[in-house]
Amino acid sequence: MEPETNSSAAGDAQVPEGASAEKEPTIEERLEEAIAITAPGSAVRRALDMIIAGHLGALICVGDTDTVLSAGNDGFPLNISFTANRLFELSKMDGAIVVDRDLTQILRANFHLNPDPSLPTSETGMRHRTAARMSLLTKALVISVSERRQVVNLYVGGRSHQLRGVAELMTSASQLITTLQTTRQALDHALLRLTTLELDNYVTLADVTTILNYFETLMTAADEIDRCVVQLGSEGRTVEMQREQLVGDMESEYLLMIRDYARDSSEGNAEAIREKLHAADPSQWRSPKRVAKVLGYDDLREDSVMVPLGLRTLSRVSVVREGMADKIVDEYGNLRELMDDIEQNPSRLDDLGVKNPSILADSLYRMWGKKE
Repeated sequence: MEPETNSSAAGDAQVPEGASAEKEPTIEERLEEAIAITAPGSAVRRALDMIIAGHLGALICVGDTDTVLSAGNDGFPLNISFTANRLFELSKMDGAIVVDRDLTQILRANFHLNPDPSLPTSETGMRHRTAARMSLLTKALVISVSERRQVVNLYVGGRSHQLRGVAELMTSASQLITTLQTTRQALDHALLRLTTLELDNYVTLADVTTILNYFETLMTAADEIDRCVVQLGSEGRTVEMQREQLVGDMESEYLLMIRDYARDSSEGNAEAIREKLHAADPSQWRSPKRVAKVLGYDDLREDSVMVPLGLRTLSRVSVVREGMADKIVDEYGNLRELMDDIEQNPSRLDDLGVKNPSILADSLYRMWGKKE
């Protein structure tokens, strides 16, 4: 006989006809939330640190309380306010501790859980097996603290995440910051060179591939740092500031770079290309042929010359206001056509609404190195 499960009030509520149901969070989103509420600086993390320091074990269920309570028995009904100290003291008893989703009430202690033993799990210890099965049976976050190994595992939807210590996370973050620094320096140098090549009208597919590779390395390291920051909680503020300083607005510059060289230069297509590059194996970033294909070309060689629209270069000029670069590109077609015409016929820029066309021309020529 299958165990009876009772949904929470929110789960039982019927969606009115014509109304859209709230989108269920994915397991990845739920796991990210679980990591955030157990990060250093949180009340839950303070309790977990005390449990480990006291060489205790614990099994804690957070949320989906109706279903959790229907999957067990016995224990002590408490319904008391949640605090880190109370959670620690209650962990000295056997059984599970049941806490509401908002971490405001401790509902049960010394609660005996009886999840369906047929639910699959690769865990070996009794506490971890129970935690994994409860996370499959319910929508609760299940936290398991190993008394013997002194580690904490989070279980969401059958997936497990082991909490890492602050020292270990800071070491990883430091290594990633170093990667960001070296990559950003290389990228800045490559982009300066690219601007000159663009104005010389001699950018090759190999040049574009190299820079997209730098962008992806930078963004991948930034994503890893973001994950470290979430896990570091209140200890991650300095790391977050370093990350922001090094990455800055490079995300928008990356998209402008893609739009400059993609066959379809629309913003939506650039976003799609960005996602494809980010999802690809890093080795594919270094293949000009694969980069050409994702940009929408099938007949380019490594030494093929590519003509940029000029969106990235124009966006770096102070007199080009937001949205103006697109208008200029629509009018001229690409950066090369703009450079050929900019001195002979500056009134075209006036007509587009560019203030001080001479400053734009001067800025572009300075980037090109043709004027002092």
